[in-house]
Amino acid sequence: MPSSSISSAQRPLRFIIIGAGLSGIMAAIKLEAAGHRDITIFEKATKPGGTWRDNTYPGIACDIPSHFYSYSFAPNPNWSKRYAPGAEIQSYIEDVAQRFGVRKRIRFGEEIKRCEFVDGRWRVETKLGSWDSADVIIAATGITHHPNIPVIPGIDSFTGATFHSARWNHSVPLDGQRIGVIGTGSSSVQIVSALAERAAKLTLFQRTAQWIMPQENAAYTEADRAQFRNDPNSMQSLRAMLAKRFTESFSNALVDANSPQLKVIETACIANLEQQVTDPVLRERLRPPYRVACKRLVVSPDFYRAIQRPNAALVTEGIERIEPTGVRTRDGQLHELDVLVLATGFKTDRFMRPIDVVGRDGVRLESAWAVRPRAYKTVATPGFPNFFMLNGPNCPAGNYPLIEVAELQMQYIVQLVEPLRAAQYREISPTEMSTARFDAERIEATKKTVWVTGCNSWYMDTDGVPAVWPWPIEKFYADMAAPNFRDYECVA
Repeated sequence: MPSSSISSAQRPLRFIIIGAGLSGIMAAIKLEAAGHRDITIFEKATKPGGTWRDNTYPGIACDIPSHFYSYSFAPNPNWSKRYAPGAEIQSYIEDVAQRFGVRKRIRFGEEIKRCEFVDGRWRVETKLGSWDSADVIIAATGITHHPNIPVIPGIDSFTGATFHSARWNHSVPLDGQRIGVIGTGSSSVQIVSALAERAAKLTLFQRTAQWIMPQENAAYTEADRAQFRNDPNSMQSLRAMLAKRFTESFSNALVDANSPQLKVIETACIANLEQQVTDPVLRERLRPPYRVACKRLVVSPDFYRAIQRPNAALVTEGIERIEPTGVRTRDGQLHELDVLVLATGFKTDRFMRPIDVVGRDGVRLESAWAVRPRAYKTVATPGFPNFFMLNGPNCPAGNYPLIEVAELQMQYIVQLVEPLRAAQYREISPTEMSTARFDAERIEATKKTVWVTGCNSWYMDTDGVPAVWPWPIEKFYADMAAPNFRDYECVA
Protein backbone atom coordinates (compact mmCIF):
# COMPACT_ATOMS: atom_id res chain seq x y z
CA MET A 1 0.00 0.00 0.00
CA PRO A 2 1.23 3.55 -0.66
CA SER A 3 3.37 5.17 1.95
CA SER A 4 2.16 8.34 3.60
CA SER A 5 4.79 10.37 1.78
CA ILE A 6 4.44 10.17 -1.99
CA SER A 7 7.72 10.10 -3.89
CA SER A 8 8.61 13.35 -5.59
CA ALA A 9 9.90 11.40 -8.61
CA GLN A 10 6.85 11.27 -10.82
CA ARG A 11 6.38 9.58 -14.16
CA PRO A 12 3.88 10.90 -16.68
CA LEU A 13 0.93 8.58 -17.27
CA ARG A 14 -0.86 8.09 -20.55
CA PHE A 15 -4.65 7.73 -20.29
CA ILE A 16 -7.13 6.35 -22.80
CA ILE A 17 -10.79 7.11 -22.15
CA ILE A 18 -13.41 5.03 -23.93
CA GLY A 19 -16.42 7.16 -24.81
CA ALA A 20 -17.09 10.90 -25.19
CA GLY A 21 -20.39 11.09 -23.36
CA LEU A 22 -21.03 12.99 -20.15
CA SER A 23 -18.69 10.73 -18.14
CA GLY A 24 -15.85 10.59 -20.63
CA ILE A 25 -15.72 14.35 -21.10
CA MET A 26 -15.77 14.87 -17.35
CA ALA A 27 -12.99 12.28 -16.90
CA ALA A 28 -10.69 14.18 -19.25
CA ILE A 29 -11.40 17.46 -17.45
CA LYS A 30 -10.72 15.97 -14.03
CA LEU A 31 -7.50 14.27 -15.17
CA GLU A 32 -6.19 17.52 -16.60
CA ALA A 33 -7.13 19.36 -13.40
CA ALA A 34 -5.04 16.79 -11.51
CA GLY A 35 -2.03 17.58 -13.66
CA HIS A 36 -2.24 14.80 -16.23
CA ARG A 37 -1.64 15.88 -19.81
CA ASP A 38 -1.43 12.75 -21.98
CA ILE A 39 -5.13 11.96 -22.46
CA THR A 40 -6.95 10.58 -25.50
CA ILE A 41 -10.65 9.82 -25.82
CA PHE A 42 -11.79 7.24 -28.35
CA GLU A 43 -15.35 7.85 -29.54
CA LYS A 44 -17.04 5.59 -32.06
CA ALA A 45 -19.52 8.29 -33.16
CA THR A 46 -18.77 11.52 -35.00
CA LYS A 47 -19.59 13.88 -32.14
CA PRO A 48 -19.72 13.82 -28.33
CA GLY A 49 -22.82 13.37 -26.21
CA GLY A 50 -23.35 9.68 -25.56
CA THR A 51 -26.95 8.86 -24.75
CA TRP A 52 -28.06 12.45 -25.44
CA ARG A 53 -26.48 12.29 -28.88
CA ASP A 54 -28.07 8.93 -29.68
CA ASN A 55 -31.56 9.57 -28.31
CA THR A 56 -33.35 12.23 -30.32
CA TYR A 57 -36.91 10.91 -30.26
CA PRO A 58 -39.88 13.28 -29.98
CA GLY A 59 -40.46 14.37 -26.40
CA ILE A 60 -37.07 13.37 -25.04
CA ALA A 61 -36.22 15.11 -21.78
CA CYS A 62 -34.34 14.37 -18.58
CA ASP A 63 -36.26 13.22 -15.53
CA ILE A 64 -33.65 14.71 -13.16
CA PRO A 65 -33.84 18.46 -12.39
CA SER A 66 -31.62 20.33 -14.86
CA HIS A 67 -29.51 22.13 -12.27
CA PHE A 68 -28.72 18.80 -10.62
CA TYR A 69 -28.18 17.05 -13.95
CA SER A 70 -25.16 19.24 -14.68
CA TYR A 71 -21.46 19.05 -13.91
CA SER A 72 -20.76 20.49 -10.47
CA PHE A 73 -17.87 22.48 -11.99
CA ALA A 74 -19.84 23.77 -14.99
CA PRO A 75 -23.27 25.05 -13.94
CA ASN A 76 -25.55 26.20 -16.74
CA PRO A 77 -27.60 29.36 -16.12
CA ASN A 78 -29.55 28.96 -19.34
CA TRP A 79 -31.67 25.85 -18.81
CA SER A 80 -35.10 26.59 -20.24
CA LYS A 81 -37.06 24.29 -17.95
CA ARG A 82 -36.80 22.52 -14.65
CA TYR A 83 -36.37 19.26 -16.60
CA ALA A 84 -34.31 19.99 -19.67
CA PRO A 85 -35.20 18.65 -23.12
CA GLY A 86 -32.65 16.35 -24.71
CA ALA A 87 -31.42 18.82 -27.33
CA GLU A 88 -30.46 21.31 -24.61
CA ILE A 89 -28.50 18.68 -22.73
CA GLN A 90 -26.68 17.71 -25.92
CA SER A 91 -25.81 21.36 -26.56
CA TYR A 92 -24.59 21.69 -22.98
CA ILE A 93 -22.30 18.67 -23.37
CA GLU A 94 -20.83 20.00 -26.62
CA ASP A 95 -20.34 23.44 -25.08
CA VAL A 96 -18.50 22.04 -22.05
CA ALA A 97 -16.30 19.86 -24.27
CA GLN A 98 -15.37 22.95 -26.28
CA ARG A 99 -14.87 25.33 -23.35
CA PHE A 100 -12.65 22.94 -21.41
CA GLY A 101 -10.55 21.98 -24.42
CA VAL A 102 -11.69 18.37 -24.50
CA ARG A 103 -12.60 18.18 -28.18
CA LYS A 104 -8.97 18.25 -29.26
CA ARG A 105 -8.41 15.07 -27.25
CA ILE A 106 -11.20 13.09 -28.95
CA ARG A 107 -10.56 10.69 -31.82
CA PHE A 108 -13.99 10.56 -33.42
CA GLY A 109 -15.15 7.66 -35.55
CA GLU A 110 -12.70 5.27 -33.90
CA GLU A 111 -14.39 2.37 -32.16
CA ILE A 112 -12.16 0.32 -29.90
CA LYS A 113 -12.18 -3.35 -30.77
CA ARG A 114 -9.73 -4.81 -28.27
CA CYS A 115 -7.85 -3.82 -25.10
CA GLU A 116 -5.05 -6.14 -23.93
CA PHE A 117 -2.83 -5.78 -20.87
CA VAL A 118 0.71 -6.56 -22.03
CA ASP A 119 3.93 -6.01 -20.04
CA GLY A 120 2.32 -3.60 -17.61
CA ARG A 121 0.50 -1.44 -20.18
CA TRP A 122 -2.74 -1.54 -22.12
CA ARG A 123 -2.54 -2.07 -25.88
CA VAL A 124 -5.62 -0.86 -27.75
CA GLU A 125 -6.80 -1.79 -31.23
CA THR A 126 -9.57 0.02 -33.10
CA LYS A 127 -11.92 -1.28 -35.76
CA LEU A 128 -10.07 0.91 -38.26
CA GLY A 129 -6.98 -1.20 -37.61
CA SER A 130 -5.03 1.46 -35.71
CA TRP A 131 -3.15 0.77 -32.47
CA ASP A 132 -2.43 2.78 -29.35
CA SER A 133 -1.23 2.13 -25.82
CA ALA A 134 -1.75 3.58 -22.36
CA ASP A 135 -0.85 3.14 -18.73
CA VAL A 136 -4.46 3.56 -17.63
CA ILE A 137 -7.81 2.98 -19.32
CA ILE A 138 -11.02 4.60 -18.13
CA ALA A 139 -14.15 3.02 -19.59
CA ALA A 140 -16.85 5.68 -19.81
CA THR A 141 -19.14 3.71 -22.09
CA GLY A 142 -22.31 4.08 -20.04
CA ILE A 143 -25.13 1.56 -19.72
CA THR A 144 -27.65 2.74 -22.33
CA HIS A 145 -25.78 2.46 -25.62
CA HIS A 146 -26.68 -1.07 -26.79
CA PRO A 147 -30.34 -1.01 -27.93
CA ASN A 148 -32.36 -4.05 -26.92
CA ILE A 149 -34.10 -5.26 -30.08
CA PRO A 150 -36.93 -7.66 -29.16
CA VAL A 151 -37.06 -11.08 -30.75
CA ILE A 152 -40.52 -11.12 -32.33
CA PRO A 153 -41.46 -13.40 -35.23
CA GLY A 154 -41.78 -11.46 -38.47
CA ILE A 155 -40.14 -8.28 -37.18
CA ASP A 156 -38.22 -7.89 -40.44
CA SER A 157 -41.33 -8.35 -42.58
CA PHE A 158 -43.04 -5.06 -41.67
CA THR A 159 -43.26 -2.87 -44.77
CA GLY A 160 -43.64 0.39 -42.86
CA ALA A 161 -40.85 2.19 -41.01
CA THR A 162 -39.36 0.37 -38.01
CA PHE A 163 -36.69 1.73 -35.69
CA HIS A 164 -35.54 1.66 -32.06
CA SER A 165 -36.23 4.76 -29.98
CA ALA A 166 -32.46 5.37 -29.70
CA ARG A 167 -32.03 5.21 -33.47
CA TRP A 168 -34.87 7.52 -34.45
CA ASN A 169 -35.38 7.95 -38.18
CA HIS A 170 -36.24 11.63 -38.60
CA SER A 171 -36.92 11.21 -42.30
CA VAL A 172 -40.09 9.23 -41.52
CA PRO A 173 -43.27 11.37 -41.50
CA LEU A 174 -45.32 11.11 -38.32
CA ASP A 175 -48.22 13.52 -38.69
CA GLY A 176 -51.43 11.74 -39.58
CA GLN A 177 -49.78 8.31 -39.46
CA ARG A 178 -50.78 5.14 -37.65
CA ILE A 179 -48.00 4.78 -35.10
CA GLY A 180 -47.34 1.77 -32.88
CA VAL A 181 -45.04 1.86 -29.86
CA ILE A 182 -43.77 -1.32 -28.20
CA GLY A 183 -42.63 -0.87 -24.60
CA THR A 184 -43.73 1.14 -21.59
CA GLY A 185 -40.56 2.56 -20.04
CA SER A 186 -39.52 6.19 -19.78
CA SER A 187 -38.74 6.58 -23.49
CA SER A 188 -42.06 5.08 -24.48
CA VAL A 189 -44.01 7.34 -22.14
CA GLN A 190 -42.30 10.44 -23.51
CA ILE A 191 -42.86 9.32 -27.11
CA VAL A 192 -46.55 8.57 -26.54
CA SER A 193 -47.05 11.94 -24.86
CA ALA A 194 -45.33 13.74 -27.75
CA LEU A 195 -46.99 11.90 -30.64
CA ALA A 196 -50.55 11.29 -29.47
CA GLU A 197 -51.68 14.65 -30.84
CA ARG A 198 -49.84 14.17 -34.13
CA ALA A 199 -50.82 10.62 -35.04
CA ALA A 200 -53.97 9.59 -36.82
CA LYS A 201 -53.90 6.67 -34.41
CA LEU A 202 -51.39 5.81 -31.72
CA THR A 203 -51.25 2.25 -30.38
CA LEU A 204 -49.22 1.42 -27.30
CA PHE A 205 -48.35 -2.25 -26.88
CA GLN A 206 -47.97 -2.78 -23.15
CA ARG A 207 -46.47 -5.91 -21.67
CA THR A 208 -46.25 -4.56 -18.14
CA ALA A 209 -47.92 -1.44 -16.77
CA GLN A 210 -45.75 1.24 -15.17
CA TRP A 211 -46.34 3.46 -12.19
CA ILE A 212 -46.27 7.09 -13.30
CA MET A 213 -45.04 9.81 -10.97
CA PRO A 214 -46.66 13.17 -11.76
CA GLN A 215 -44.14 15.80 -12.76
CA GLU A 216 -44.88 19.34 -13.83
CA ASN A 217 -42.12 20.89 -15.89
CA ALA A 218 -42.08 24.59 -15.13
CA ALA A 219 -40.16 26.96 -17.41
CA TYR A 220 -37.41 29.18 -16.07
CA THR A 221 -38.15 32.81 -16.83
CA GLU A 222 -35.64 35.21 -18.33
CA ALA A 223 -35.46 36.83 -14.88
CA ASP A 224 -34.53 33.44 -13.39
CA ARG A 225 -31.80 32.92 -15.97
CA ALA A 226 -30.48 36.45 -15.47
CA GLN A 227 -30.20 35.81 -11.75
CA PHE A 228 -28.29 32.59 -12.37
CA ARG A 229 -25.91 34.39 -14.73
CA ASN A 230 -25.35 37.34 -12.39
CA ASP A 231 -25.13 35.27 -9.22
CA PRO A 232 -23.51 31.87 -9.85
CA ASN A 233 -23.76 31.11 -6.14
CA SER A 234 -27.54 31.00 -6.52
CA MET A 235 -27.13 28.10 -8.97
CA GLN A 236 -24.86 26.23 -6.59
CA SER A 237 -27.35 26.79 -3.76
CA LEU A 238 -30.17 25.51 -5.98
CA ARG A 239 -28.11 22.46 -6.95
CA ALA A 240 -27.37 21.68 -3.31
CA MET A 241 -31.04 22.02 -2.40
CA LEU A 242 -32.09 19.76 -5.29
CA ALA A 243 -29.49 17.17 -4.32
CA LYS A 244 -30.67 17.15 -0.71
CA ARG A 245 -34.31 16.87 -1.69
CA PHE A 246 -33.60 14.18 -4.29
CA THR A 247 -31.59 12.15 -1.80
CA GLU A 248 -34.00 12.37 1.09
CA SER A 249 -37.29 12.02 -0.77
CA PHE A 250 -36.30 9.55 -3.49
CA SER A 251 -32.84 7.96 -3.58
CA ASN A 252 -32.69 6.74 0.00
CA ALA A 253 -36.37 5.79 -0.01
CA LEU A 254 -35.78 3.07 -2.59
CA VAL A 255 -33.16 1.23 -0.57
CA ASP A 256 -35.58 0.86 2.35
CA ALA A 257 -38.82 -0.75 1.25
CA ASN A 258 -40.44 0.23 4.55
CA SER A 259 -39.39 3.87 4.55
CA PRO A 260 -42.04 6.56 5.09
CA GLN A 261 -40.61 8.46 2.12
CA LEU A 262 -41.41 5.53 -0.17
CA LYS A 263 -44.96 5.56 1.16
CA VAL A 264 -45.23 9.20 0.06
CA ILE A 265 -44.09 8.26 -3.45
CA GLU A 266 -46.55 5.36 -3.54
CA THR A 267 -49.42 7.58 -2.46
CA ALA A 268 -48.60 10.16 -5.15
CA CYS A 269 -48.40 7.56 -7.93
CA ILE A 270 -51.62 5.81 -6.93
CA ALA A 271 -53.45 9.14 -6.66
CA ASN A 272 -52.12 10.12 -10.09
CA LEU A 273 -53.60 6.99 -11.64
CA GLU A 274 -56.87 7.21 -9.73
CA GLN A 275 -57.47 10.89 -10.42
CA GLN A 276 -56.22 11.16 -13.99
CA VAL A 277 -57.69 8.05 -15.63
CA THR A 278 -61.47 8.30 -15.71
CA ASP A 279 -62.40 5.03 -17.45
CA PRO A 280 -62.33 2.33 -14.74
CA VAL A 281 -61.49 -0.43 -17.22
CA LEU A 282 -58.56 1.47 -18.70
CA ARG A 283 -57.47 2.48 -15.22
CA GLU A 284 -57.12 -1.14 -14.14
CA ARG A 285 -55.24 -2.04 -17.31
CA LEU A 286 -52.80 0.75 -16.47
CA ARG A 287 -52.44 -0.35 -12.84
CA PRO A 288 -49.16 -2.24 -12.27
CA PRO A 289 -49.29 -5.49 -10.27
CA TYR A 290 -46.24 -4.57 -8.17
CA ARG A 291 -45.16 -1.94 -5.68
CA VAL A 292 -44.38 1.59 -6.75
CA ALA A 293 -40.65 2.01 -7.65
CA CYS A 294 -39.97 -1.72 -7.83
CA LYS A 295 -39.22 -1.00 -11.49
CA ARG A 296 -37.50 2.22 -12.47
CA LEU A 297 -40.04 4.91 -11.69
CA VAL A 298 -41.42 6.70 -14.75
CA VAL A 299 -42.22 10.40 -14.42
CA SER A 300 -44.56 12.31 -16.71
CA PRO A 301 -46.93 15.27 -16.51
CA ASP A 302 -49.18 14.13 -19.35
CA PHE A 303 -48.93 10.42 -20.23
CA TYR A 304 -52.33 9.57 -18.77
CA ARG A 305 -53.92 12.41 -20.74
CA ALA A 306 -52.23 11.22 -23.93
CA ILE A 307 -53.28 7.58 -23.60
CA GLN A 308 -56.90 8.63 -23.02
CA ARG A 309 -57.15 10.56 -26.28
CA PRO A 310 -59.80 9.23 -28.72
CA ASN A 311 -57.10 8.31 -31.23
CA ALA A 312 -54.98 6.41 -28.68
CA ALA A 313 -55.27 2.73 -27.89
CA LEU A 314 -53.68 0.66 -25.14
CA VAL A 315 -53.11 -2.97 -26.17
CA THR A 316 -52.35 -5.38 -23.34
CA GLU A 317 -52.78 -8.58 -25.32
CA GLY A 318 -49.42 -10.21 -26.02
CA ILE A 319 -47.80 -9.85 -29.44
CA GLU A 320 -47.90 -13.02 -31.52
CA ARG A 321 -45.99 -11.76 -34.54
CA ILE A 322 -45.33 -8.81 -36.77
CA GLU A 323 -46.74 -8.88 -40.28
CA PRO A 324 -46.11 -6.69 -43.34
CA THR A 325 -48.99 -4.35 -42.44
CA GLY A 326 -48.84 -4.30 -38.65
CA VAL A 327 -48.75 -6.18 -35.36
CA ARG A 328 -50.92 -9.24 -34.73
CA THR A 329 -51.72 -9.95 -31.10
CA ARG A 330 -52.54 -13.30 -29.53
CA ASP A 331 -56.27 -12.63 -29.70
CA GLY A 332 -55.96 -12.74 -33.51
CA GLN A 333 -56.40 -9.00 -34.05
CA LEU A 334 -54.19 -7.24 -36.59
CA HIS A 335 -53.24 -3.70 -35.59
CA GLU A 336 -52.45 -1.98 -38.87
CA LEU A 337 -49.60 0.51 -38.70
CA ASP A 338 -47.49 2.86 -40.81
CA VAL A 339 -44.70 3.30 -38.26
CA LEU A 340 -43.46 0.91 -35.56
CA VAL A 341 -41.26 2.24 -32.74
CA LEU A 342 -39.31 -0.19 -30.57
CA ALA A 343 -39.07 1.57 -27.20
CA THR A 344 -37.67 -1.60 -25.71
CA GLY A 345 -34.74 -0.28 -23.71
CA PHE A 346 -31.13 -1.35 -23.65
CA LYS A 347 -28.83 -4.23 -22.83
CA THR A 348 -27.72 -2.58 -19.62
CA ASP A 349 -25.34 -5.35 -18.52
CA ARG A 350 -22.97 -4.95 -21.47
CA PHE A 351 -21.01 -1.89 -20.27
CA MET A 352 -17.85 -1.69 -22.46
CA ARG A 353 -18.54 -4.99 -24.16
CA PRO A 354 -18.39 -6.14 -27.00
CA ILE A 355 -14.85 -4.72 -26.73
CA ASP A 356 -12.56 -7.71 -26.17
CA VAL A 357 -10.88 -6.75 -22.89
CA VAL A 358 -7.98 -9.06 -21.97
CA GLY A 359 -6.46 -8.61 -18.54
CA ARG A 360 -3.57 -10.09 -16.64
CA ASP A 361 -2.53 -13.63 -17.65
CA GLY A 362 -4.79 -13.55 -20.70
CA VAL A 363 -8.05 -13.55 -18.74
CA ARG A 364 -10.90 -12.08 -20.78
CA LEU A 365 -13.50 -9.81 -19.24
CA GLU A 366 -16.20 -11.87 -20.97
CA SER A 367 -14.96 -14.87 -18.98
CA ALA A 368 -14.51 -12.96 -15.72
CA TRP A 369 -18.08 -11.70 -16.08
CA ALA A 370 -19.53 -15.00 -17.28
CA VAL A 371 -21.94 -15.17 -14.33
CA ARG A 372 -22.60 -11.43 -14.00
CA PRO A 373 -20.70 -8.14 -14.27
CA ARG A 374 -18.89 -7.47 -11.01
CA ALA A 375 -16.69 -4.70 -9.75
CA TYR A 376 -15.15 -3.62 -6.48
CA LYS A 377 -17.08 -0.55 -5.33
CA THR A 378 -18.34 -0.09 -8.92
CA VAL A 379 -15.02 1.04 -10.42
CA ALA A 380 -12.60 -1.88 -10.92
CA THR A 381 -12.45 -5.64 -11.48
CA PRO A 382 -9.84 -8.12 -10.16
CA GLY A 383 -7.31 -9.21 -12.76
CA PHE A 384 -7.65 -6.05 -14.87
CA PRO A 385 -4.97 -3.67 -13.58
CA ASN A 386 -5.19 0.05 -14.26
CA PHE A 387 -8.60 -0.40 -15.89
CA PHE A 388 -11.31 1.67 -14.25
CA MET A 389 -15.00 2.19 -14.99
CA LEU A 390 -17.38 5.11 -14.69
CA ASN A 391 -20.99 4.12 -14.09
CA GLY A 392 -19.80 0.54 -13.90
CA PRO A 393 -21.48 -2.52 -12.36
CA ASN A 394 -23.63 -1.95 -9.27
CA CYS A 395 -23.40 1.85 -9.37
CA PRO A 396 -26.44 3.90 -8.26
CA ALA A 397 -28.02 3.73 -11.72
CA GLY A 398 -31.49 3.25 -10.27
CA ASN A 399 -31.62 6.00 -7.72
CA TYR A 400 -29.15 8.80 -8.44
CA PRO A 401 -28.10 11.00 -11.39
CA LEU A 402 -25.36 9.19 -13.27
CA ILE A 403 -23.56 12.46 -13.97
CA GLU A 404 -23.03 12.93 -10.23
CA VAL A 405 -22.17 9.26 -9.78
CA ALA A 406 -19.42 9.54 -12.40
CA GLU A 407 -17.96 12.67 -10.80
CA LEU A 408 -17.70 10.87 -7.48
CA GLN A 409 -16.11 7.83 -9.10
CA MET A 410 -13.62 10.02 -10.96
CA GLN A 411 -12.66 11.71 -7.70
CA TYR A 412 -11.83 8.23 -6.41
CA ILE A 413 -9.95 7.15 -9.56
CA VAL A 414 -7.77 10.27 -9.61
CA GLN A 415 -6.56 9.32 -6.14
CA LEU A 416 -6.20 5.67 -7.12
CA VAL A 417 -3.71 6.44 -9.90
CA GLU A 418 -1.50 8.68 -7.76
CA PRO A 419 0.82 5.80 -6.69
CA LEU A 420 1.21 4.97 -10.39
CA ARG A 421 2.25 8.54 -11.15
CA ALA A 422 4.56 8.54 -8.12
CA ALA A 423 6.24 5.41 -9.56
CA GLN A 424 5.45 3.44 -6.41
CA TYR A 425 3.56 0.87 -8.43
CA ARG A 426 2.97 -0.04 -12.05
CA GLU A 427 -0.24 -1.98 -11.54
CA ILE A 428 -3.27 -1.48 -9.30
CA SER A 429 -6.35 -3.73 -9.26
CA PRO A 430 -8.75 -4.82 -6.52
CA THR A 431 -8.09 -8.11 -4.83
CA GLU A 432 -10.45 -11.00 -5.35
CA MET A 433 -11.08 -11.10 -1.61
CA SER A 434 -12.11 -7.44 -1.33
CA THR A 435 -14.35 -7.76 -4.39
CA ALA A 436 -16.01 -10.91 -3.07
CA ARG A 437 -16.57 -9.23 0.29
CA PHE A 438 -18.09 -6.14 -1.35
CA ASP A 439 -20.31 -8.34 -3.51
CA ALA A 440 -21.54 -10.36 -0.52
CA GLU A 441 -22.34 -7.21 1.44
CA ARG A 442 -24.09 -5.70 -1.59
CA ILE A 443 -26.24 -8.77 -2.20
CA GLU A 444 -27.27 -8.89 1.47
CA ALA A 445 -28.18 -5.18 1.40
CA THR A 446 -30.46 -5.60 -1.62
CA LYS A 447 -32.85 -7.66 0.51
CA LYS A 448 -34.13 -4.48 2.15
CA THR A 449 -34.74 -2.57 -1.07
CA VAL A 450 -37.97 -1.99 -2.96
CA TRP A 451 -36.41 -3.62 -6.05
CA VAL A 452 -36.93 -7.11 -4.60
CA THR A 453 -40.60 -6.70 -3.70
CA GLY A 454 -42.02 -8.61 -6.64
CA CYS A 455 -41.27 -7.37 -10.14
CA ASN A 456 -38.97 -8.15 -13.03
CA SER A 457 -36.88 -5.16 -14.04
CA TRP A 458 -33.72 -4.33 -15.95
CA TYR A 459 -32.03 -3.86 -12.59
CA MET A 460 -31.99 -7.62 -12.04
CA ASP A 461 -28.98 -9.78 -12.83
CA THR A 462 -29.14 -13.41 -13.94
CA ASP A 463 -29.69 -14.53 -10.34
CA GLY A 464 -32.55 -12.11 -9.76
CA VAL A 465 -30.42 -9.79 -7.61
CA PRO A 466 -30.67 -6.03 -8.23
CA ALA A 467 -27.41 -4.97 -9.85
CA VAL A 468 -27.54 -1.44 -8.44
CA TRP A 469 -26.28 0.38 -5.35
CA PRO A 470 -28.42 -0.90 -2.44
CA TRP A 471 -27.30 1.49 0.30
CA PRO A 472 -28.07 5.13 1.11
CA ILE A 473 -26.31 7.56 -1.21
CA GLU A 474 -24.31 8.92 1.71
CA LYS A 475 -22.42 5.62 1.76
CA PHE A 476 -21.51 6.06 -1.90
CA TYR A 477 -20.13 9.53 -1.19
CA ALA A 478 -18.13 8.09 1.72
CA ASP A 479 -16.81 5.13 -0.27
CA MET A 480 -15.77 7.35 -3.16
CA ALA A 481 -14.05 9.92 -0.91
CA ALA A 482 -10.76 8.00 -0.93
CA PRO A 483 -9.57 4.50 -1.88
CA ASN A 484 -8.51 1.97 0.73
CA PHE A 485 -5.34 0.60 -0.81
CA ARG A 486 -5.43 -2.42 1.49
CA ASP A 487 -8.22 -3.72 -0.74
CA TYR A 488 -6.00 -3.49 -3.83
CA GLU A 489 -3.24 -5.61 -5.26
CA CYS A 490 -0.41 -3.18 -5.97
CA VAL A 491 2.45 -4.43 -8.11
CA ALA A 492 5.74 -2.51 -8.26
